[in-house]
Amino acid sequence: MAALYGALFLSAFLAATILPVSSEVVLAGMIASGRGDPGLLLAVATIGNTLGSVVNWILGRGIDTLRTRRWFPVSPERYEQASRTFRRFGEWTLLFAWLPFAGDAFTIAAGAARVNLGVFVALVAVGKAARYAAVIAGGLWAFA
Repeated sequence: MAALYGALFLSAFLAATILPVSSEVVLAGMIASGRGDPGLLLAVATIGNTLGSVVNWILGRGIDTLRTRRWFPVSPERYEQASRTFRRFGEWTLLFAWLPFAGDAFTIAAGAARVNLGVFVALVAVGKAARYAAVIAGGLWAFA
């Protein structure tokens, strides 16, 4: 059973970084197959995905030297758009760090803006937990 949770943690962590991984599909598959405790699955996915976003926050801290690299996870256009949104709405944008594409840019912009790591983790975790809770609830409803 530990391997099951480990696979979910890894997919959630990687999904928040530069790799194109869909942790929602992994989570939904676990719910559909009845494997794992839904509460524990929620916790593992949220922690993994939040820690992956911390990697983006760290990348944002070094944005000036890193963003010209080929492997950098956000295009200059997407980064500028996210930065404008982040400047306009501030730290509250981190509640939407789960959004495809824009979420990664928000987390990088937060690092560049030197958002306090504790505030960052709290806001990102709330948004990501809500998203995973919706996936779990939908899966439990659909596969009950």
